[in-house]
Amino acid sequence: MEYRRLGGSGLLVPVLSLGTATFGGSSEPGSWGDTDEAGATRIVDIALDAGLNFFDTADMYAEGRSEEVLGVALRGRRDQVLIGTKATQRSGTGPNDVGSSRSHLTAALEGSLRRLDTDHVDVYYLHNMDALTPVDETLSTLDEFVRSGKVRYLGVSNFSAWHLMKSLSVSERYGWSRYVVQQLFYSLAAREAEWELLPLGLDQNVGTVVWSPLAQSRLSGKIRRGQALDASSRTVAPSETEQSADQEFVYDLVDVLADVADELGKSIPQVAINWLLERPTISSVILGARTEQQLRQNLGSIGWSMTLEQRAKLDAASARPLPYPYWHQQQNLAERVPLHGFR
Repeated sequence: MEYRRLGGSGLLVPVLSLGTATFGGSSEPGSWGDTDEAGATRIVDIALDAGLNFFDTADMYAEGRSEEVLGVALRGRRDQVLIGTKATQRSGTGPNDVGSSRSHLTAALEGSLRRLDTDHVDVYYLHNMDALTPVDETLSTLDEFVRSGKVRYLGVSNFSAWHLMKSLSVSERYGWSRYVVQQLFYSLAAREAEWELLPLGLDQNVGTVVWSPLAQSRLSGKIRRGQALDASSRTVAPSETEQSADQEFVYDLVDVLADVADELGKSIPQVAINWLLERPTISSVILGARTEQQLRQNLGSIGWSMTLEQRAKLDAASARPLPYPYWHQQQNLAERVPLHGFR
């Protein structure tokens, strides 16, 4: 397993981490998975054997059960692992059971620590941007968490670039702990993060942890043009990917992925994940695994490299028209606008 720095921090994390949204859920339609404590423990065993010791969860996953099941699976080996969890999303019915206020974050962290059966989390993310709470209220609260030892490092997820930059500036102004990582929706099928968020990360030394590297299974190889899909598959459900790419685009992209995978003797998911690991600022890619087989296959995404030609083929197949002002910058001042390998 390769380890990389988490942004500008001194923390080393494995390039592959494990998402646990499938832990503790139900078998009902719409659920991400129903992995119980025994199944979770087995998956954690496989991950640790491979050197994957970074686990991602959130207080909203399965209404807190994901954290509880992960806590059980990690019992007796907390000192061997890194845990990242998140707050901000709604976690109750009350008016203050949502957002990034001092009130909600304090209650959310205490709840996560209790469910995870630990005295600290290694990375604490804001799960989304809260436009109502003042930035200094949120950041001063998070700084207190770090100073208390209950949180080691801070991160955000699903932020807009201007809000993250504003937060970094406020943290610098007051000497508060700063965000060292952003968790982003990013894949060959959804490359919008390259417009501002990844360049910001490169400029400000904020690392990237990728969620949904296979675009909600759209890049799993299970969806091919003219190929019947099992009606029970999770890929049938609407997904965030549809906000970034239509089905015809995905079909074309998977065809190119399949060609590259055949050349390399790898699977389509392995190629899609490996492509991400060569992008600037990427610290870790979160793997989702409902089964042992899925996890073992995705662990094969590392330890090898594509040729420059193969990467260029994937870059071209996944490229999308630039929105304003990026197309204008490229047309009129290309020699002065750094691309940083994003386009």
